[in-house]
Amino acid sequence: MEVFKKTKIYDFATYSSYGLIVSAILCIGAIALIVIKDFKLGIDFAGGSVVQIQYDTQPQAPLSEIREILSQYEVFKGFQVSEFGAPNEVLIKLPIVENPKTSTLQMVQEVLKPTGDFSIRRNDEIGAKVGDEFKRKGILSLALAFVAMMIYISFRYEWRFSLAGVMALIHDVILASAVVIIADIDFNLEVLAALLTLIGYSINDTIIIFDRIREQMLSKRINDMKYVINEAVSRTLSRTLLTSLTVFFVVLTLYLFGGEIIKGFSLPMLAGVIVGTYSSMFVAPRLALVFGFSLEEYYQKEMKKLKKQEEKKRLRAMYENGRV
Repeated sequence: MEVFKKTKIYDFATYSSYGLIVSAILCIGAIALIVIKDFKLGIDFAGGSVVQIQYDTQPQAPLSEIREILSQYEVFKGFQVSEFGAPNEVLIKLPIVENPKTSTLQMVQEVLKPTGDFSIRRNDEIGAKVGDEFKRKGILSLALAFVAMMIYISFRYEWRFSLAGVMALIHDVILASAVVIIADIDFNLEVLAALLTLIGYSINDTIIIFDRIREQMLSKRINDMKYVINEAVSRTLSRTLLTSLTVFFVVLTLYLFGGEIIKGFSLPMLAGVIVGTYSSMFVAPRLALVFGFSLEEYYQKEMKKLKKQEEKKRLRAMYENGRV
């Protein structure tokens, strides 16, 4: 299926010059936001308890009363109370309780009895040691994903394309992470899963365009790299838009109807699909030029490879004929 029956060659190389400027500004702003505000770590990484309660007879949860009661206990210092999904549901986040006499859940049930009849919908508890382990493994998984992608692209393409592809991935992850901070979402395992999924999705889009660029370079022997980029992005534009829109509407459905509990995954992916599609067309190919990729050098290397292959074939033929 194709969106465009007749392929028009658009000047993406010129547009991408402005795209790099926009991306640089956005990345600087995103990094500043991450440094200044930092992520709000969920209990997966920070440790602590999450208790979700639902009031059975009240149409709206007494949030102010809950906050007032919890603030009277030193053990709950640093708590967070927010509405969760419905007006009568509340999500309570509590810090790690040192040497508790009873479980955190029992303590919450006991102190909140005066607020009305409620039932426990969810209770998650993670210790500080487990949270630190999750944090280390999360950072390691992101780092290994970037390294694996760079090795894969280096093996398949010229090293400047590898560096451009990885830089585009870092660009996507930074901007998606900034959206998490702006939306005030806890950084937990769901957000980490979204960022890892985004890496795989974004590099797939980039690889399709890089493949087309390589085909053009090998088949037509064109000396204008900008034209090669324009042709490659324009020829793959139909496929890129169809794939991106399909994923976008699926993730949008998850975000709108999946409830609060899945927003940690759906929102970063929603932003990531947009940013990843943009970076595949306007950032990654242009960065290969910025890093000094030259068609003339590429053709010279290809000619040397062909000569070596022909020499090996000649020597093999001589050996098989008994001349060596």
